[in-house]
Amino acid sequence: MKKITAIMLLVFGLIVVASAAFAAEAAAPAAAAGSDAAKMSFYASVALASAIGIGIAALGTGIGMGMGIGRAVEGIARNPEASGKIMTTMIVGLALIESLAIYTLVVVLILLYAKPFGF
Repeated sequence: MKKITAIMLLVFGLIVVASAAFAAEAAAPAAAAGSDAAKMSFYASVALASAIGIGIAALGTGIGMGMGIGRAVEGIARNPEASGKIMTTMIVGLALIESLAIYTLVVVLILLYAKPFGF
């Protein structure tokens, strides 16, 4: 658990440092609400949010699958006669976990390919 906490703190620290490193001066306000700068700003924020969302989904499902497979192997090692039931339950559980990543991918693709400004 200490390793996961250390990794999460490292990632958070990198995000904080990167945001300060890439900070820019404020630009002059755009003339029109639907200007190209506003559109690019919107798409840049959607791309960043999509990348973070799919990353968190992949991290969570990877950890969940690893823990599930590990516990299934432990269960089979302790009771080899129950391996059929354990494997069936594990495969169903892994499919449900993977569906969460697929749902996240669908939401990300909808966000990336939506055209709110009509072009």
